[in-house]
Amino acid sequence: MNWKLTNRRTWKLKLIKVKGKHVVLSLVCLVLGFMIAFSYHFTQKELNKNKTNLTSEQWEKTLDLRNQLIELEELNRKLQKELNQKQDKVLENEKDLSKEAEAYSTLAEDAEKFRMFLGKVKVKGQGVSVQLSDGAYDPHEENINNYLVHEHHVFKVINELYISGAAAIAINGQRLTSHSYIICNGPVITVDGIQHPAPFVITAIGDPEVLTAALNLTGGVKDQLVNDNIVFTLEEKSEIILNPILGQS
Repeated sequence: MNWKLTNRRTWKLKLIKVKGKHVVLSLVCLVLGFMIAFSYHFTQKELNKNKTNLTSEQWEKTLDLRNQLIELEELNRKLQKELNQKQDKVLENEKDLSKEAEAYSTLAEDAEKFRMFLGKVKVKGQGVSVQLSDGAYDPHEENINNYLVHEHHVFKVINELYISGAAAIAINGQRLTSHSYIICNGPVITVDGIQHPAPFVITAIGDPEVLTAALNLTGGVKDQLVNDNIVFTLEEKSEIILNPILGQS
């Protein structure tokens, strides 16, 4: 009986000891769990806070970069518009310069033609050479003027050549101008105060085919001169050189 009581008491004491350890362990676990939970909650809160702050900074930075990009795009569009306007202005200036260059070129060509017509410059080109010689002496002809070359014969050839497009004409190498005059003095003619004996060689720069066809027309200049007993000789030239009039510059 005593043994049983002793064993029961011992068992109760062990039970009490075991339960006491469990309570302490439970308290430790509870405190530890609370601390872990608190620490996790605090850590999550801080992470969420930092995350929120970081996202806000990134958003502000992104917004700032986007605003800068918009400003740059607006500036780019403005500069592109100015560039297009400048390019249009350059094109207009180029057109104006082209027109001016064309006008100056035309003026230069006209000036060169005028200098050529005035006999101020030496000219070279293809053309024709016409020689007018006195007719053969005829003892039965009472009037010697009937077979001599006169100024009106020379005028006919010169006028026909000019009408046919001759650019420059000379008599015995002397250039003619719009102010030239020709006077006949017996067997010689005077061109701008300079006398020239027969035969008279008239050289003209121009299209040889056109000039030749114009002089050889039926009933034209050649036929008229031959009917006046003038010896008419026509030759096409591949190159004729006419010097400027003396004293001209």
